[in-house]
Amino acid sequence: QVQLVESGGGLVQAGGSLRLSCTISGRTSSSYIMAWFRQTTGKEREFVAAISRRATSYADSVKGRFTISRDNAENTVYLQMISLKPEDTAVYYCAVDRLSVTMSRQRGSYDTWGQGTQVTVSS
Repeated sequence: QVQLVESGGGLVQAGGSLRLSCTISGRTSSSYIMAWFRQTTGKEREFVAAISRRATSYADSVKGRFTISRDNAENTVYLQMISLKPEDTAVYYCAVDRLSVTMSRQRGSYDTWGQGTQVTVSS
């Protein structure tokens, strides 16, 4: 069992930056694939970024602006977001895939989720 807790969300002006954190507790492993998704009201939860032991993957909408990283010693995954846009406004969720060896952009591949953290970007 693992538990995920996100933090770092908030209100920021367009063009600003935020860093989200996801702390993992329980039976953790550096081999787990970690990801960030986001969701706005009335829309499906969408893939943002993922990180494996050696690689990263990004949605086209955030490529070049967001960076996912992990600190295995601290059991934490980060999402550094720069040049934020109003359309980045969403609840951001951290997720873990404990079984796969390749990164997936599908929600169904991830078995445990955090409670989410709100990011609001004002224009």
